[in-house]
Amino acid sequence: MATGHWKDAEPRPMTMDDARGVTRRLLLSPGDGWDGWVMRAFELEPGGQTPRHVHAWPHINVGLEGEGVVTIGGEEHELRHGSNAFVPAGTVHQFRNLGSDTFAFICIVPEEGDPRFE
Repeated sequence: MATGHWKDAEPRPMTMDDARGVTRRLLLSPGDGWDGWVMRAFELEPGGQTPRHVHAWPHINVGLEGEGVVTIGGEEHELRHGSNAFVPAGTVHQFRNLGSDTFAFICIVPEEGDPRFE
């Protein structure tokens, strides 16, 4: 069994094109016994954003702190502490921080959906 606090996981900057002020923390993965799935925490600095992108796997997201917006298929949805969002496979999406504090959220994807950002 793996336990811990999301803020204790090592932060790594997201280096994808068009990413601004985004940090990724690996929380649980197949290496922890969770076969086939990966749970990460993302932090977006004020003004930060992930790139608009699409891929073949779904996302399950839960807000941790701050306030942001997730755009799913062209529609904007608020995401904040305690709220959740599902991004279907094959859907263009993006996360943005519109607030003045850090926006953080959990993101769960199948194992193939976890690029190792360095």
